[in-house]
Amino acid sequence: MIRLLSPAKINLFLHVTGRRPDGFHELYSLMAPIDLCDRIDISFSADGVSVLCDHPHVPEDESNIAHKAAVLFSEACDQKNVPLPFGGIAIAIEKNIPVGGGLGGGSSNAAMVLMALNQKMGHLFANDELMRLGVTLGADVPFFMGGGPAFATGIGEGLSPCTDLPDYWLVLCDPGVSASTVKVFGKLGFGLTFKPDCTINPGSNVLPIGRALDGREKLQNDLEGPACELYPEIGATKEEMALLLQRNVYMSGSGSSLFALYSDHDGAKAGFDRLRKAWKNGSRHVYLSRVGQNRRCV
Repeated sequence: MIRLLSPAKINLFLHVTGRRPDGFHELYSLMAPIDLCDRIDISFSADGVSVLCDHPHVPEDESNIAHKAAVLFSEACDQKNVPLPFGGIAIAIEKNIPVGGGLGGGSSNAAMVLMALNQKMGHLFANDELMRLGVTLGADVPFFMGGGPAFATGIGEGLSPCTDLPDYWLVLCDPGVSASTVKVFGKLGFGLTFKPDCTINPGSNVLPIGRALDGREKLQNDLEGPACELYPEIGATKEEMALLLQRNVYMSGSGSSLFALYSDHDGAKAGFDRLRKAWKNGSRHVYLSRVGQNRRCV
C-alpha cells in the first residue's frame, strides 16, 4: 500500500485574459501550494479501479477525478506495452480540503495518484510525459506535480516556477458554500466590451519581496465578482473576515475559499483564533496553513 498527502493550492492573483474558441478561458495566475492536505491510501489487492471517500459530496464512481487518473495511467501503460504487475487499484481519500473551494483538491488528488502509480512502476513515464497525461484530466493537475509556486498561463497548464516567493502564513476560511467553477466562469461578462486587466507585474509589486506584509497588499482575482454574485455568502464572509482581521482578504480560484496572508506565524495564529472564536457555532470553517516553496506532500 502507498500512503501519501495531497496538498491544496491558493491563487495569489488570478486574471482572466481571454476566451478560446473551444469555450475555455485563458488565465494569468500565481499559484502556490499550501500544507492543508487530503490523505490518500492506494492499495493493489482488488480487481479493477475503485475509489472510497469520507466526504458525502465526493463521487466514488468513474466520475471521480482520482479514479479517472488511475484508469488513464493504466491505459497509458497499455500503450507502452507494459502490463501492470498488480491486479487492481483501490484508492481511499480522507478529505480535508474544502470541496468546491477553489483550492484544487480534486486536481491534487489526480496528480498524486498519477505520481504514486508512476513511482510504483519504476518511473515508467518522464515528468513531462506525466504532465501531458495530467492536463487531459484538468488544467491544474500539472501544477501539483511541480511542488512549488508557479505562474500559470493558458488554461492553467503553462507553468513557470516562481522561485523567489517567501514563505507566508495564511488564515484560510471555508465560508460554508461550494462554488461551481463552470457557473462562475459562465457568469463572466465576456462580451465585446470586456477588457481584461492584466497589468500586475509578476515581480515585487505583487507581494513585497524582502519585507513583511502589512495586510494592505492588493491582489486581484477576476473571478471574485462573478462568484460573489452567484454565492452572496462569499462576499458576506469576506467583509466580516476583513473586519475581524483588520487586513485585506482574497478569494482563491473560482471560490469559495477566502484567505488572508501573514509574514509570521504568531500574527496568523492570532487571526485564526479570532475567527474561530467568532464563528465557533456557524457553518464557516477556519484553517491555519502555510504557503511557499516545496509544499509537495507525496
